Amino acid sequence: MNNLTKFKIGNPANEVFEAFVDPSKIGNFWFSSSSERWEEGKAITLRYDEYNAEVVIKVLEVVENKKIVFSWGEAEEAQIVTITLKESENRSTIIEVNEEGFNEAEDEFIHHLIDNKEGWVYMLSCLKAYLEFGVTKLRAGLVKE
Repeated sequence: MNNLTKFKIGNPANEVFEAFVDPSKIGNFWFSSSSERWEEGKAITLRYDEYNAEVVIKVLEVVENKKIVFSWGEAEEAQIVTITLKESENRSTIIEVNEEGFNEAEDEFIHHLIDNKEGWVYMLSCLKAYLEFGVTKLRAGLVKE
């Protein structure tokens, strides 16, 4: 099972791409920090200082300005995230985030899927606010209690 989220960002694909892969930019819309530039084959540590949490992702594929694929989660339960960028003629970008690997037999499957969708929509909203309007203080605003 997969979860697909799409958003239109009013910036060219190279700017959207760099927001993810450049460690100096990701803290403006998603995680607090990234250990290094996202490149194929690297293990990247992403930190959420506000929640005293971190996650390690394995970057599986990078196509500059077009696609980023990574896995996260425990090895036997890892999920694959594919971020695809499609630039339009007016230099805006359609970004698609597709996360795969949800276990439909899990008791909390529906809750997990909805929670996951909420997270991607929120992150993409923060990305849009950052790139289009320079807003950098939204990313830690989602409350999960």
